[in-house]
Amino acid sequence: MSKKRAGTQRKRPRDLVADTLRERIRSGDFAPGTRLPTQRELEAEFGVGRSTVREALGALAQEGLLDSVGRGASPTVAAPEAAPEAPRIAGVELTERLHEAFQAEHVTIDSFSLTTETFNNALAWPLRDVTAGTATPRSVTTRMLVPSFEARLALPRLKDDPDAEDSRPLQRLHDIQRTYVQAVTRTLRSLERYGIEVSTSIRTVRITPMTKLYVLNGDEALSGFYAITENSAEFQGDPLEFYDLLGLTAKLFRSSAGQDSRDVHEAAYVRESKLFFDSLWNTIAEPLPLG
Repeated sequence: MSKKRAGTQRKRPRDLVADTLRERIRSGDFAPGTRLPTQRELEAEFGVGRSTVREALGALAQEGLLDSVGRGASPTVAAPEAAPEAPRIAGVELTERLHEAFQAEHVTIDSFSLTTETFNNALAWPLRDVTAGTATPRSVTTRMLVPSFEARLALPRLKDDPDAEDSRPLQRLHDIQRTYVQAVTRTLRSLERYGIEVSTSIRTVRITPMTKLYVLNGDEALSGFYAITENSAEFQGDPLEFYDLLGLTAKLFRSSAGQDSRDVHEAAYVRESKLFFDSLWNTIAEPLPLG
């Protein structure tokens, strides 16, 4: 078990606003179909600027929690999808499956993704369950794989830089990786105050992930594809136009090897997913220094 605690880096204002609103939606304070407070009201409540509120609302819309964002009026809380068995976007599906996974006595989570942002956001519900006493696991063991900070990844890269010689998009990615890995680690460590044994390990691989994978309690696998998209952002005072990987809106496909498994192929996919993760973890993965 890693004894090294994450750094003290605080959440970005956008994430603080998004986390609070997400919690209110999950708890039912904002029911489906109701309008959120206006942007001006949210600015006043959280003491942030309009751009921060817009970014937070945009993140929740990408997770499928809000409708009609950016159309003038306040956004509304989205209704649950009519077909829950159909693949759902990552933020929604992983949140619900973690809620179920935390009902086990011993919880195990293997995660392979670009930044762990989706994982971080999805932990809000199980954390609330533990706080309320509706989930009482004895232990939570997590292994996280992210791309190496030292590798020359294929993406992200500037649109006019096919050889990826400009490192700024990767530097920006590394900042995001550190932020969310530290956030996940803090959240998991916070479970210790409820008497839960927590083991968190983080390693890196020199691979550009084109899919994200979560293996929960050894008998459930969630996987989805990253989409390559055009992105723009400011980094160290410079505007960047680059190709990026988008995972927040990726649909996650669920497979089970448990009692609700539909066939032998689905169960085999879960086993192969775990073998794939283990093969990376036990061979070329390296410990991540958070510094």
